[in-house]
Amino acid sequence: MARRSTPLLRRLLAPSPSPSPSTPLAGAASRRTVTYMPRPGDGAPRGVTLIPGDGIGPLVTGAVRQVMEAMHAPVYFETYEVHGDMPTVPAEVIESIRRNKVCLKGGLATPVGGGVSSLNVQLRKELDLYAALVNCFNLPGLPTRHDNVDIVVIRENTEGEYSGLEHEVVPGVVESLKVITKFCSERIAKYAFEYAYLNNRKKVTAVHKANIMKLADGLFLESCREVAKKYPGIQYNEIIVDNCCMQLVAKPEQFDVMVTPNLYGNLVANVAAGIAGGTGVMPGGNVGQDHAIFEQGASAGNVGNEKIVEKKRANPVALLLSSAMMLRHLQFPSFADRLETAVKRVIAEGKYRTKDLGGTSTTQEVTDAVIAKLG
Repeated sequence: MARRSTPLLRRLLAPSPSPSPSTPLAGAASRRTVTYMPRPGDGAPRGVTLIPGDGIGPLVTGAVRQVMEAMHAPVYFETYEVHGDMPTVPAEVIESIRRNKVCLKGGLATPVGGGVSSLNVQLRKELDLYAALVNCFNLPGLPTRHDNVDIVVIRENTEGEYSGLEHEVVPGVVESLKVITKFCSERIAKYAFEYAYLNNRKKVTAVHKANIMKLADGLFLESCREVAKKYPGIQYNEIIVDNCCMQLVAKPEQFDVMVTPNLYGNLVANVAAGIAGGTGVMPGGNVGQDHAIFEQGASAGNVGNEKIVEKKRANPVALLLSSAMMLRHLQFPSFADRLETAVKRVIAEGKYRTKDLGGTSTTQEVTDAVIAKLG
């Protein structure tokens, strides 16, 4: 056995002097956090299916590609042209998402009234993306009517009024079926409580209309109550959807995580997004057991209008933040942190903002500003 000299042992065993706060070592120690330890192979580039979509979609997905390239993120894109007026999502697109398990998507326009069915709904059902998540929160430097807003809306994504079961009983009379099942209601409730538990959230609120739809929304509430019993550390309450919308506008800071059936979730998420800064800055995604699609969180304005497209002034912030969510989903946390921090710095600085945030910047100018802020 090797022997150490006595002076060396004394130096090793002696207590280290405490560095003064002014020394560089003290500053470094105060900033140090527990490191992320990847598994072997975690740094291998991951394939992501990219659907630019319609309207502003190509502009904002193009912004994401530029930022990903600038920070050398370990992802590569398989791009497919899909548009809302197609009868169905092409089979090769579904195959790509199944293979990559992750997709980044711009908005897909859905015809109003007659015509083809929504490709967004087709994707959710085909891949069983049963949970839609929208995070609505105040961004530092962006003025809003309310402060301390940090709401996560978790919406059941595969049934309810979006089941698409409609028919004309007799001329002039149309019947539309709202389907609610215990399986899907329990599944989304479990996801909401699990999300709250894993993200140190304190409260889950179930949104419903069980005072009128006693069987359908009653089943949803019953399922939420059963799941809530398994999470005694998380506060659970319920609110009728019309009162919910009023409370969101009056006092949004009271809400934390909200779990909803399909249609209510779409409405609540867009209201919450408008309160917290607008649909152009709110991230979101759709997730199932095996696959996930990330896109602008709130559906309002995700395609934009012709003027925005022509002038190239679409706001890329929502999809950039959704891309940060995607990077965390892929277990690339440091890249997600860099991207999110850069976006927040640009918003806080206030020099580069698109029209919806009170500025005059183009999509490219905002993108260049985010790239310049990457650490």
